[in-house]
Amino acid sequence: MAFITATDLSLGYESQIIVKNLNFSVEQGDYLCIVGENGSGKTTLMKTLLHLRKPAGGQILTGDGLAANEIGYLPQQTVVQKDFPASVMEIVLSGCQGRYGFRPFYKKEEKLLACENMERMGISDLAGRCYRELSGGQQQRVLLARALCATRKVLLLDEPVAGLDPVVTSQMYELIAKLNTEGVTIIMISHDIAAALRYASHILHIGDTVFFGTREEYLASSEGQSFVSEQKGGEA
Repeated sequence: MAFITATDLSLGYESQIIVKNLNFSVEQGDYLCIVGENGSGKTTLMKTLLHLRKPAGGQILTGDGLAANEIGYLPQQTVVQKDFPASVMEIVLSGCQGRYGFRPFYKKEEKLLACENMERMGISDLAGRCYRELSGGQQQRVLLARALCATRKVLLLDEPVAGLDPVVTSQMYELIAKLNTEGVTIIMISHDIAAALRYASHILHIGDTVFFGTREEYLASSEGQSFVSEQKGGEA
């Protein structure tokens, strides 16, 4: 069975249905990009996958040994989050809470995991620094290390390069791709259709029409051709 399977899934809030009849699956090692117009329900889907919001219909099942608390999450940053007055180590360590429970202290194994993931993200030298003093790219690396403390299996990323300059954006995409090659399954919301088509193994397009399939199948579909054309037109 796949890590995540959505069957006849409907999403909405306050009795309003945003999107319905979503059917898709995420296998171990996949890199799934979720694309679509603003307001199409991408972030709502992410919250539903995290069990932060109940489906309006249908169901989401986890399998292949994936537990509900083994999904790491990198949300869109808010101004308040960017100004959070804690050390890098404290923030990365907090990612262990979902897996090991809430306690007033961290065990040695958790501290070692935090150090391991900071090293993976290239931020070991920032461990004692205050989070709010870091650049945007450094902050995203800290939050990725935190998410990796929550899981070795699946990362959900909501616009992880929003607000970053082109050089840092490219570095972040390469870092995420490297995690994927190391066995971490990636589910990412992206407005960057060029990056989605470069890195993703699968595309889920939601909006007036719904598409799920491989990157190659998406490029050959009417939904993919139309959306890619619209995005290129918007950049002109």
